[in-house]
Amino acid sequence: MKTARQAARQRRQRRRLVLGTTLAVTAAGVLAYLVMGLLPDREAEAGHAATAPVATTQVRTTPTTGTPSASATPPATGTPTPTAAATTGAARPSATATPRPPRTASTTPSLAGRIRPNTTYTGVATAYEADDGDGACLFGPSDDLMIAAMNTTDYETSRACGAYVLVRAANGKSITVRITNECPLPCAPGQLDLSQQAFAKLADLKVGRIPITWQLLSPSTSDTISIRYKTGSSPYWCGIQAIGHRNPVARLEVRTSGGWRQLPRTEYNYFISANGSGCGSSIRVTDIYGEQLTITGIALRPNVVQPTGVQFARH
Repeated sequence: MKTARQAARQRRQRRRLVLGTTLAVTAAGVLAYLVMGLLPDREAEAGHAATAPVATTQVRTTPTTGTPSASATPPATGTPTPTAAATTGAARPSATATPRPPRTASTTPSLAGRIRPNTTYTGVATAYEADDGDGACLFGPSDDLMIAAMNTTDYETSRACGAYVLVRAANGKSITVRITNECPLPCAPGQLDLSQQAFAKLADLKVGRIPITWQLLSPSTSDTISIRYKTGSSPYWCGIQAIGHRNPVARLEVRTSGGWRQLPRTEYNYFISANGSGCGSSIRVTDIYGEQLTITGIALRPNVVQPTGVQFARH
């Protein structure tokens, strides 16, 4: 038989078991309740997470479909720049696709240097003793002393050589002179140093200095262009000069085995082939209006003026 102490112990154990089971069941219920309560929130979160990428995609696609590409992120700004450049580049051919006639007086040739057609320049005129008419352009002596020396700035490494300019004085008198010389500093831009013969047609030589305006001309002439090889020219080195051209010469080229070769110009108005390439071959001369004259049959004869029978068109 069980003792009273054993019976009491068994009752206590049964109470603990019942209590533990009750607590376990209660805990399980609470846990289940919590789980069930939390499930809707998770589904809502899952739904929000599913819609978030869609909203982000819409935000990203809006700038693409909209006009302001500038509102795109910085990496995307590289796209509009080439587009703008391509648009600008496309506009240029359209402008050059309809070129103005090369012989229209209103044109401003891109081959011109500082002295451009249809442009009036302001300066002063002074006078110098021209002697036989030769000068820095090395055209040689001339019977026509209606000539002038161009200031160094506008002389522009002999680009002004041979140019005809109309000179007007404030008193209304005007003359036409040909540039055959250079007037070094202190001659200022716009200044012309006229031969005494030319200056005397505008004012008394005693005046010494008068205000003037002048502009480039493309005069009527019966002369044709001549070619001269510089003294010392040979098949190994040569200098070539054009003489008697109506319009300023922009460039001179010689025919070589590799095609046309443009020669550099010197301040003494010769185009130089330092290695002899093209010396004695065909010559192509281009004026500031873009007209090209191809000249053949010119012998490599130093310091001999050889006529060509051709001339630039009048503008």
